[in-house]
Formats: sequence, structure tokens, C-alpha cells
Amino acid sequence: MNSPEPAGTSAHAPDTTDSGPTSAAEGTASGTKSPRIIRSASDIHSVLAEFGSQGTKTKAVIILALGGIFMDAYDFSSLAFGITAIKEQFGLSGFMTGLVNASIMVGAVIGALFGGYLVDRFGRYKLFMADMVFFVIAAIGCAVAPNEWVLIFFRFVMGIGVGLDLPVAMAFLAEFSKLKGKGNRSQRVNAWSPAWYIATGIGYLVVLIIFVILPYDQHAILWRLVVGFGAVPALVVLLVRRRYLAESPEWLANQGDLRAAVDVMRSHHNLDVRLADEVGGTRTTAAADADGAKQESTNLAGQTGDSAATGSSAGSLQTPKRGGKWSGFAELFAPQYRVRTIVALCVSVFSTFGYNAVAYGTPLIITTLFHQTPLVTIIASLVINLGFGAIGGLLGMSIINRFGTRRITLVGFVIQAVALALLAIVGIPTGALVLVSVAMLAAFVFAQAGGPGANLMNYATLSYPTRLRGIGIGFNQSVLRAFSIVSLIMFPILAGSMGTGVFWIVACAPLAGAIAVGIVKWDPTAKDVEEENGMPNR
Repeated sequence: MNSPEPAGTSAHAPDTTDSGPTSAAEGTASGTKSPRIIRSASDIHSVLAEFGSQGTKTKAVIILALGGIFMDAYDFSSLAFGITAIKEQFGLSGFMTGLVNASIMVGAVIGALFGGYLVDRFGRYKLFMADMVFFVIAAIGCAVAPNEWVLIFFRFVMGIGVGLDLPVAMAFLAEFSKLKGKGNRSQRVNAWSPAWYIATGIGYLVVLIIFVILPYDQHAILWRLVVGFGAVPALVVLLVRRRYLAESPEWLANQGDLRAAVDVMRSHHNLDVRLADEVGGTRTTAAADADGAKQESTNLAGQTGDSAATGSSAGSLQTPKRGGKWSGFAELFAPQYRVRTIVALCVSVFSTFGYNAVAYGTPLIITTLFHQTPLVTIIASLVINLGFGAIGGLLGMSIINRFGTRRITLVGFVIQAVALALLAIVGIPTGALVLVSVAMLAAFVFAQAGGPGANLMNYATLSYPTRLRGIGIGFNQSVLRAFSIVSLIMFPILAGSMGTGVFWIVACAPLAGAIAVGIVKWDPTAKDVEEENGMPNR
């Protein structure tokens, strides 16, 4: 199978030898060093684990993947402020209001469940492009919806796009990054969190600008303009995809297409790599490949049985077990991955339940429960998301290597539980207590962005090898979104009947998350899941 897009011309790259990863970083411009020889998917994984973050086009892929996350967040939050106007315009009950909110989650459940499988089956690139089309159609459809049922339908379509995007975006972030050091997989996967909050903040900034510019008697169409704007970034991605985006070389190698994988490594990672048959060198034996040895050509030169490999094509080498099979869902609960899957689900479900109620519901909380004006609601939501959310996400990225995913997640859950308890105790704030309550919302978002909200993707993405990554993320997200449907429907109803007492119920989610993370010791930070137990791609 060939790469879906031309891999590009080979750039001058760091020269490599067959003596190991160190020589790749020490190559000279004189070209006296030999290129690194690729004989198997394990060789490709070994090189990318050490040098996977380098290259200008690699950084462009990361930016485009984060652009997908940006669209997810924008589409989720763009309707948050306008839901009050929609409720009045369409005469919605509390249940129908929740259904409008939750319809995007229903689509996301389906999109994630099938999208995770399709990402592993057909590749990251194709699914990413299909996803952009979903975003464009859904944003325009929501903006011109004549009634609540049309709006619900296109919110559902938008949800499918969101569900498709998260598995493919997370796979791109992980597979175009190295294992350790600056710009490693944990940091880049965590980058989804500040991207999410920046997008949410920009969404409220767009709301604020239109709110100020638009005449008061036309504020009823404010939500339509904001939602329709979501088609713009998707169109931009579609326009620039051919120049910068490429298929994941890890996925290509897992499919047995070593030649296409090497092309991407040359064009996007600026690595001087060659297939064994391109340089006429000796080839690895089938036995060595089956054992998953990550040996360079100096180690392979003395192996016996070279004659059996000589003259065969690169594609004839034994390839690792391929992904994209329905049996992958069952394998998530095999002994090797069962605990990881369970703790990933706990972090995702408990962190997102609180997020949907508090962060996504911030406009509802400030307007209805805190009894503030629309302008105060917009400004407070903007500051909380663009300020505290983005800063919390960036802080989480900067300390992930030092403290690890598990410890940061645990601390974040504890901060969230305390913040929610204080909100419940304060009740309806007056005077200076309004600032206290808003500060607690900000503390919740700050802890979410740098802790469990960011690391839920680390757990779901980095706990599985390439062949299971899409299914692992997709399954995690489908369960997460199913619980989100419940929270989005129930929170407006509970808030209407319980007032600020609803925060006691919401506080149970981060408390349960802290207990789960405290019990389970698994931490995916800097773990090479492709090479566990010395077995590649197992």
C-alpha cells in the first residue's frame, strides 16, 4: 500500500550509521556516515522512538492534529452560551434543552466507537480528511437550522466528526513524536488540553466580539453566527493538507508497507534512512525479525542465513501483527491491557462528568445559579477558559516528564473535589462571594486542564501499541461520551431543582477518580508499549 499523499522530496537529514541511534544524531554534513538501514517495522519504531519529533513537516502535522482538537472544542463550546437563546427561540423544555446539548455526544459515541476501528484499519490520514468534511457540513447545518430537530440532527453529525477526530488526532500526536526528551509523546498528547481550552476561549471571544458589534435586536441570531464560524478552520485544514499532512509511518510499518513508511520518515522527519534492498546490503533473517530484535547492520552482518534473505523484497519481511480488527476491542481486556483499560475509563468518565457539568455548563451556572448578566457571563467564561484553562494545560505539559501522568492526575482530582465542595457551601453568591465562586470555577478548570482532563488522553493513547491505539482511544471515548450524555441531560434538570446543591453531586466524580487513580499504579509516561517484554508490537 502506498502513502495516501506524495511523501515529498528527501531533505538533507542527519546522517546515520548502522551502529545505533546515537550515530543518527552525530551524522556529519560531509555525508561520510552511512544511512540507517531499515529491515523491519521494529527498526522503524526504534528510529522514531528516538528521533520521531524532528523535522519541520513533523511539527506541521502536530499543529494540524491540534487543529482538529481545536475544532472539537470549538464545536462543543460554541453552543454553550447560545443555549439560553435557543431555548427561548424554539420554546424548549428542560429535557429538550438537554437533548440539544447531548445530541453532539450521541454522535460522538458512534463516531468514536467506529472511528477508532477505522483509524486502525484504513489509516490516520484518510479518517482525518473525512473528519474535516463532517465539521464543515455540520457547522453550516447547525447555523441555518429552522427548528430544534434540524439542529439536533446536525449536532449529531457534528458529534460523529468529533468522535472520528479524537482517535486520529491522538494517534498523529503520539506517532509523530519521540518517546523521551523534549517534544516527547506524553507532552504532545497532553498538548490537546491547552489547545482545547484555547479553542473554547476563542469561541467565547468570538461571542464577545459579535455580541458587542451586533445590534441588540439581532442578538437572537448570535448563536447561529458563532456556530457557523466553526466551518472556517476545517476548510483551512482541507486546503493545506496536501503540503504538510502524511500518513503515520508507524501505522504504515505496522501494515507491512515499509517503503511508504521510509518515504514519510525522509520527507517529514528529515531522517536519512534506507530500505535494505535499496543499498544492496545484507538482510535480516526471518528468525531475527520474528524475535523482534532491534539490531542495526553491524550486529546483523555476522548473522547466518543471510543468503536466504538476499534478493527478497522489503515487503517480504515478516511484519508485526496488524490492527484494525474487531477482535481488538476484546484484546483491550486481555490480561496485558485490562488494568490499563479500566483506569483509563475511570479517569475519562469521572473527569468528563465534572467537566460537562462545570466547564461546559459555565454560562448556565453564571447566568442561572449566580444570577449574573449576559455580558458578565461571556467575560467570565472567556477568562476562565482562555486564562485558567489554557495556562493549566500548558503547566501540565511542562511538568509531565518530571511528575508523571498518574501523580498529576491524582492531584488534579483532589483540587476539583475541594473546589466543588466550596461551591456547594457558598451557595448563591452575593457581593464578594461572587468572586469566590467564580474563582472556584476557575480552579476546577485549571485542575482539569493540567490534570485529569489532559491526562485522560495520555492513559487512552499511550497505554496501547500502534495496532490497538485507534481502537483503544475510540472505545475510551465512546464510553466517555455515553456518560457525558447523561451529565448533559441531567445537569440542567438537577440545577433547576437543586440550585447550587447540585455541586455536591458533581463533587462525587473527581472524588471517585482520585480513588481509582490512587489504587491503580499504572503510569503510561515514557513507556515503550511497542517493545514491552522485548516483543515488538505486542
